[in-house]
Amino acid sequence: MGFDSTELVIGDTNKASGLLAGYDAGGYFCELHGLGELAHTRAILDKLNALDLKALRQRSKDADQELFNLGITFTVYSDRMAIDRILPFDVVPRVLSKQDWATIESGVTQRIAALNLFLHDIYHDGHILNDGIIPRDLVTGNENYRPEMKGVDLPHGTYIHICGTDIVRNGEGKFQVLEDNGRTPSGVSYVVENRHIMMRAFPDLADGVAIADVDQYGERLMRSLSTVAPDGMDNPEVVVLSPGIFNSAYFEHVFLAREMGVPLVEGRDLVVENDRVSMKTTSGLSPVHVIYRRIDDDFLDPLAFNPDSALGVPGLFEAYRKGNVNLANAVGTGVADDKAVYAYVPRIIRYYLNEEPILDNVPTNICREPEGLALTLDNLENLVMKPVGESGGYGVVIGPRAPKSELNAVRAKIKADPANYISQPVVDLSVCPTLVSGGLEPRHVDLRPFALTGESTWVLPGGLSRVALKSGSLVVNSSQGGGSKDTWVLV
Repeated sequence: MGFDSTELVIGDTNKASGLLAGYDAGGYFCELHGLGELAHTRAILDKLNALDLKALRQRSKDADQELFNLGITFTVYSDRMAIDRILPFDVVPRVLSKQDWATIESGVTQRIAALNLFLHDIYHDGHILNDGIIPRDLVTGNENYRPEMKGVDLPHGTYIHICGTDIVRNGEGKFQVLEDNGRTPSGVSYVVENRHIMMRAFPDLADGVAIADVDQYGERLMRSLSTVAPDGMDNPEVVVLSPGIFNSAYFEHVFLAREMGVPLVEGRDLVVENDRVSMKTTSGLSPVHVIYRRIDDDFLDPLAFNPDSALGVPGLFEAYRKGNVNLANAVGTGVADDKAVYAYVPRIIRYYLNEEPILDNVPTNICREPEGLALTLDNLENLVMKPVGESGGYGVVIGPRAPKSELNAVRAKIKADPANYISQPVVDLSVCPTLVSGGLEPRHVDLRPFALTGESTWVLPGGLSRVALKSGSLVVNSSQGGGSKDTWVLV
């Protein structure tokens, strides 16, 4: 799947003229050139080569300024000097063929179907645990496992309503899943806004190119959430629950509420009476039926979870448990996107669907298992080590690029707490031409497509293409200095 499903014309990328005359992918699979030339990107490359570098830089500068003016920012909490920061936007699009997208779309849909079945099972009969497919303690001992969810039935058996699946393309051009994000995945606002910016800044580049639309996300999200409302609700009230203006993704919370045409609320705006949720309005209390929450489990309800939380709504979980309101995503979904459970997803797909995975995992060593621990400790300098409990790229150690002191430190951490680590081989992430100080140069990219599940699953055509802006870097996370690109799915 992936590379071998893309129409290729083998050629010499060094023969490019114009803007890409000196571009060299360095032996990596290039999203615009493949391993030579890609038939579906020819017209776009011709248009790109016809552009002037100085003009390209000016358009890029204008795009960044527009992003800032629109308030499309995020917060890096570890940087005391930069409260609000735009996600750097690269003006060269990442392009996917029809065949590429068909592989991604079907693979993501399959994966989410299996993960929803897995979540329903572990909170009900636990067949997969009883059959020994996954170690019981890996699930029930997971910090994201919520025993309070045992026996709770959810509409359509959907736990993961919104999912962001991190996908990479390896050196052979094959797509692989790097991570599942089934709790509160962020970034879809950049997908839509990047497209708007791109179409305003580069209408000539897109002229005559048939690109799948991304503007229907808000409508699709509203439709999907409405299908999981409590029974008997023909016109359910949906709200977006945010921790507030100081949250790093607050812009996205505003974006989601605006796109759906629903209220954006904080915990203090909601009240629970008789196990039913209402929103405070100027005309009194108004019933709420579906809450798209951007607050972690721990802070949702001080009566059920963290008693010190000032962000949640007292009594919310009991109303949820009794089926009077639905939460997206469900409480307890964090088990399914845990980095250790991730390694078992291919087995989860086979167990519930009796199918082979359409999208493979990146091979993973589980350090809690003796074999995985031994393989990791014996090959630290060749592997990527990841702490299970971290996100955003924090704590990741890339063995081939780490100094001996860092390798020694991570070795000690893994020995002290092997269950908190997995390791993977270094993936030769695909690259895409990216505008940097030296002109257009290859930079590594990944992809986060967003899927919505209610009665069925729909995948937004495209996704967030994140790019590592530092030369040679494999870390694409915005919190670690990465940027983003517009993702074009050709139709």
